[in-house]
Amino acid sequence: MTKLSVNINKIATLRNSRGGNMPNVLQVAKDVQRFGAHGITIHPRPDERHIRYQDARDLKPIVYTEFNIEGNPVQKFIDLVLEVKPTQVTLVPDADDALTSNAGWDTIKNKIFLTEVIQEFKRNDIRTSIFVDPVLSMIEGAKITGTDRIELYTEEFAHQYVLGNEKGILPYVEAAVLSNQLGMGVNAGHDLSLENILFFKNNIPNLLEVSIGHALICESLYLGIENVVNMYLHKLK
Repeated sequence: MTKLSVNINKIATLRNSRGGNMPNVLQVAKDVQRFGAHGITIHPRPDERHIRYQDARDLKPIVYTEFNIEGNPVQKFIDLVLEVKPTQVTLVPDADDALTSNAGWDTIKNKIFLTEVIQEFKRNDIRTSIFVDPVLSMIEGAKITGTDRIELYTEEFAHQYVLGNEKGILPYVEAAVLSNQLGMGVNAGHDLSLENILFFKNNIPNLLEVSIGHALICESLYLGIENVVNMYLHKLK
């Protein structure tokens, strides 16, 4: 079964918009795990506009499934990850002012930097993953860095799927096949939803984990978060 890691950034966004502690990020993390999710994902950004760095610390004793922290490995982020020691760290090349993640790493241009950062995390027994576009040269470059996994950036797949272009999955299939051949695990995330997740999962070989936040929370407004988590779990079997 492909694992479901629920990104709770949007819960923090709602909390921060009003102040106080409603909705309670820690309680949502507890509930999502109780509903059957295999992990919790957070993506703290330097301006802490949704998940705060303190949230990461507070979540550590709460998350008994897999804990995945995503972000751009600036020094503050590296220090946080080394302090919290999550199950997995996913490196994402966000600009400080990025609304959301919008590109994978150029693993060739950033080979030395990524290799050094990944070595530091692996010395601390933290599984590593690199956010990448489905470009074969970038997959090959990821292998050189020593990362354990890649996370396929799936926005373009989701866009093509809405347009009815099922061939939009093909670059992702090729990227996953190559990653598996090179001995790296395959994760995926960004704009995956109840509408497209089954098709994606059924076509990507050895898909280990998907990280889903925005769509899942939006769907939960209508269907309820417990129901939505279980709908994803059913599709990911």
